[in-house]
Formats: sequence, structure tokens, C-alpha cells
Amino acid sequence: MISRVDHVSLAVRDIDAALRFFTDLLGAVPGASGKDPGMKYYWQILSLGDLSRIELITPTGEGSFLDNFLKDKQGGVHHITLQTPDIQKAKEALEEHNIPFFGFANYAEIWKEIFIHPKHAFGVLVQLAEFNADDWISPSVRMPKDTKWTIKKDDDGVQLKFAHPGGGTASIVLNNEDALRLLDALKEALE
Repeated sequence: MISRVDHVSLAVRDIDAALRFFTDLLGAVPGASGKDPGMKYYWQILSLGDLSRIELITPTGEGSFLDNFLKDKQGGVHHITLQTPDIQKAKEALEEHNIPFFGFANYAEIWKEIFIHPKHAFGVLVQLAEFNADDWISPSVRMPKDTKWTIKKDDDGVQLKFAHPGGGTASIVLNNEDALRLLDALKEALE
């Protein structure tokens, strides 16, 4: 039912300070962002390393759904988002196990979501979502379209970078000896 953890969402009062902290200090790469005028908040996806992502969310005006959450604090973990390949099957599985969910939304077929209340998920607000992960991250941290891998050679060996089905890339560095052993193993597997 779940493909992977997509991101952890952090609610913050000071979005500019949070962006500086995660991008300037920790090297996060900004991806998709947007505002929801109805719920009065702004969101920003940040990629860290090969596959890790966080989302910063902040109120944009009085009456935001985040007001109560941030009432007595500057920020904190708001929810975790788990990617599912099929939101309908996820809903059915939850119903079969009598786990209530709420907030079904289908945003132009590019993002479908539901939420499980913390009282039914061991104290954590869980968002289940169906989407294409590469649509939400910066092109600088994903493979070019229709590319599954790249190889970069240097004096010490090679860096292999692969497109990850959860969006972004995964990479491994091999010394020359390991790279040649991999090449032999690939040849043997294809015979």
C-alpha cells in the first residue's frame, strides 16, 4: 500500500529563517512551492541528499489551519507524507481495518490525498498521497527525462547515478576495481 516516506512536513512561523537554515546551512535544494488561499498557508518542498525531502509550511494570514498548531511554539513536525501508488486501494485498505480517514482531495489528477488523524496513527498526522514524486522536486536533483542512469569517471573510479522510482536519484561511488567487477557481473548476467 505504501511506496515510501515522501517527506516530513515542518510547520514554522518564520519561513525565511527556516529556508535560510535548511538551504544555506544544510544545503537543501528548493523544489515545488505554492500558496493555498483557502487554508491560508504557503508550502515549500526541499530536497536533501539523494532522496530525502522535507516540506516547510507556514501561515499566510489570520485564520490559517496552522494557527492552533503554532499557537505556543515557533515550529514543529506537523505531519508525515507517505506515497501510495493507488489512493483508492489505500482508502479501501483503511476502511477494511476500520481506520478512519478524512480530507480526500484530488488536485487536477496530479496529487490525490487523504489524512489519518493522530489519534488513529500513534500520535502522528499521516498524509497518504498518490503522485509522481519528480513533479515536486527541482530539476537539479532529478534525472533528465527518459534517463535511467549516468556514469561519471574520475581517476579513482566511477560514480553511478540512478533515477529512483520515488523521485530524485540514488548514487554510488565505486573504485576502479569494484567498477570492473560490476562490469563483469553485468556481462555474466546478460549471457
